[in-house]
Amino acid sequence: MKAVKGRYYFGGVHPRGGKELAQDCPTEVMPLPEEVAVSCAQSLGKPAEPIVKAGQTVKCGELIAKSDGAISSDVFASVSGTVTEIKELTAANGAIESFIFIKSDGKDEKAYLPPLTEPDAEAIKARIRDCGIVGLGGAGFPTAVKVAPKTQVDTLIVNGAECEPYLTCDHRLMLERTDEIVRGARYVARALGVTSIIIGIEVNKPDCIAKFEPYEDIKVVKLAKKYPTGGEKQLAYITTGKRIGHGRLPADYGITVQNVATCFAVCEAVEQGKPLYERVVTVSGKAVKQPKNLWVRVGTPVQSIIDYCGGEVTEQIIEKDLQTVKIDVKNKTATSENLVTEKSTVKKVVQGGPMTGVALADYDCYTHKTTSGILLLNKSEAAAEEPTPCLNCGKCADVCPMHLMPMNTAFYSAAGDFEAAAKYGNTAYCIECGACEYICPAKRPLIQAIRKTKAYLRNKK
Repeated sequence: MKAVKGRYYFGGVHPRGGKELAQDCPTEVMPLPEEVAVSCAQSLGKPAEPIVKAGQTVKCGELIAKSDGAISSDVFASVSGTVTEIKELTAANGAIESFIFIKSDGKDEKAYLPPLTEPDAEAIKARIRDCGIVGLGGAGFPTAVKVAPKTQVDTLIVNGAECEPYLTCDHRLMLERTDEIVRGARYVARALGVTSIIIGIEVNKPDCIAKFEPYEDIKVVKLAKKYPTGGEKQLAYITTGKRIGHGRLPADYGITVQNVATCFAVCEAVEQGKPLYERVVTVSGKAVKQPKNLWVRVGTPVQSIIDYCGGEVTEQIIEKDLQTVKIDVKNKTATSENLVTEKSTVKKVVQGGPMTGVALADYDCYTHKTTSGILLLNKSEAAAEEPTPCLNCGKCADVCPMHLMPMNTAFYSAAGDFEAAAKYGNTAYCIECGACEYICPAKRPLIQAIRKTKAYLRNKK
């Protein structure tokens, strides 16, 4: 179906893209890691409960942690081998999570569910739940919950915006696995009982738009190149004209939104019985030697990923105060030279996208189902300026796509008055896109203030 132009929405910013570094890199399958550490907290909601013990052998795709509660998801072994230990570690986002360590046997033996043939809605919903599929756009909300809304929906929106700078994993997936994404979207639509399927793709991906236009049952909407176009509520308005109110969900307006990678995972779950234990991850930034798009197993050490991509870019530093002396005994002469050393150009390492991801203190961490990128940024790419007092310019409010007042949240949060921060900043409705912090000329830590306020509200509740 020929692509149509989407609507304009309020707010947003136009950050530097950075996508040229990896967008032309076809996906590669990363070699099996020697050991994985699979977190039991792979989705929003309650972490899963481990059902394996140290010393137990498992196959790839075997259930190792069972979902606990309505908002939770199953967790699966991403390699075949032996469970070595289960212990708590600090994850990249600072949370304490239980990790299941599995030493690979190199055989990669699989334990899939039986494929489904012409499944009905209930069979698709059960398969999505049994394969532990979550939203792969970054939020990680259990897909089984989204395909069973309390209100009837009539429209499925497939999110192919990928508006985060640097990330190209969805771009490559749309180019290389177009038909599987479409089939997955049809399975999701069947589970929801809807016939209208829309896919939104930013105009900076004309090759992807062309890939989806031949499908007559898929309406392709071209999205303006702006961030956060891929936000669920923004995408719903751009493609359908429906405004999702504060505190409301798209399902309340007859809409469900699913990421393209999630649709691909649904296709594999239905047709192959494959649980979600791997995904495409973009490794990019000017401080990594070989930007790539990689199929990575969940629980892979970040250090292994960086090593596979050639490691960090270095530069030669002349140490003016340190010299080496060369003595020629025969000619009785001596010469001195400045000492030259190699220094990494990495200024900041980010897991996820640069707008919504988290900065890593080191490489001693592991990928999750929701890990979309590993970015090594140099000093020209990473903002590292010290914050200064607020200028009262109001730019953060001007670009907020949710019509909030981020400066109020920051002001009261800094004073420790989180009740006022939530009240005057409407913090509960923030989607944490980071547009406010990006545009702030004073470089205020606005997202940090927002997350602290939200944490206070969660603890109070």
